[in-house]
Amino acid sequence: MIDCNNPQIKSWKYVSADSDFSIQNLPFGIYIDVSGKKIACSAIGDEIIDLAILHQLGYFNGIQLPEKIFQSEFLNNFIALGKSLTRSVRQRLSDLLNENNDVLKKATEHHSSIFKKQTEVVMSLPVQIGDYTDFYSSIDHATNVGKMFRDPQNALLPNWKHLPVGYHGRASSICVSGHQFHRPKGQTKPADVEQPVYGPTRLLDFELETAFIIGKKTSMGESVSTENASDYIFGMVLFNDWSARDIQTWEYVPLGPFLAKNFASTISPWIITLDALETFRVPGYNQDPKVLRYLQYEGEKNIDIRLEVAIQPQNGIETHICTSNYKYMYWTMEQQLAHHTVNGCNINVGDMMASGTISGPEPNEYGSMLELTWRGTKPLTLKDGSERKFINDGDTVIIRGHCERNGVRVGFGECKATVLPVINS
Repeated sequence: MIDCNNPQIKSWKYVSADSDFSIQNLPFGIYIDVSGKKIACSAIGDEIIDLAILHQLGYFNGIQLPEKIFQSEFLNNFIALGKSLTRSVRQRLSDLLNENNDVLKKATEHHSSIFKKQTEVVMSLPVQIGDYTDFYSSIDHATNVGKMFRDPQNALLPNWKHLPVGYHGRASSICVSGHQFHRPKGQTKPADVEQPVYGPTRLLDFELETAFIIGKKTSMGESVSTENASDYIFGMVLFNDWSARDIQTWEYVPLGPFLAKNFASTISPWIITLDALETFRVPGYNQDPKVLRYLQYEGEKNIDIRLEVAIQPQNGIETHICTSNYKYMYWTMEQQLAHHTVNGCNINVGDMMASGTISGPEPNEYGSMLELTWRGTKPLTLKDGSERKFINDGDTVIIRGHCERNGVRVGFGECKATVLPVINS
């Protein structure tokens, strides 16, 4: 067991039972201070921990950290130090917050500069994302889509159980939770017209996903195996890969999604380290047919992350619309990374790879409006009495996720964004 994952550890800082940020979590993020500077931070309970101030005050003495490593716009340079050092930082945070350690607890003159309420700070994008890849790795989601748009008796395409299907997406439009974006527009081809038309999407959808962040680079020609893939994965975030379904239907053959996906994606601000998630590993699928050697792995590689989605209309109350779980992934992160690099494709620190929509086997576990309303034929009713086939202007979609076992909760916080009306042109 990683020492700071020990479920017996308690913090002298108050942490409510339903907090995502227990002492066993200690995620990493970037916040904007009162002067507008971006500073690396962690979290405990309902507060952020200013890592730059901790470093300046000598609380990381003995760990070989560059002087201004936490005074940066992004976490890339910190992550690139390697897991030995980043683990030491997380362990030191655990030690400082441990109820049996008085060093920081008694230094009350430092508390106001180190700890700040999460509600009083603005979080920023945690990493500079060089490249972004989106996978298609939930068997229930892929089956549902296949049933809707292809042959219900042969929902999965022939390659689906042999490799993790993916495509290269747009990194520039990935934004941190709390942002707003305008409804996208483009070409669609309604069934009742002969020629495509131009205009705003009518079928705006969310996609319930997670993403992992690369923590170690490779050179062109190198491959990452399933066995050592975890060495290259720093941590995970929640991810909403917004999708314009009508634009996608018209454009995606033969090269896949383009304008239907690249207008906006949303991530949660906290990177939950892979170390913090190790406690919650569970067995993966029995993959049949047997996958090729480079995709085979040993041990428990799925993770029990409980996921949920809510819609909050403009000036309204939120309605819970679905629950899912990362353990429903057919293809694991390790397999995705091994496949991504098997041809020698190089990866860099900060690259992001998303899971694809995560759906479970039950209708209330579907991870998109496309599935929940079955292409709009079964509208959802929100608490205010309004109906949704897809996402309306003014709606805020909120994704939450957490792990829980042996009285320990490790969560991601919120991943949310609001849809604004289209900009006419």
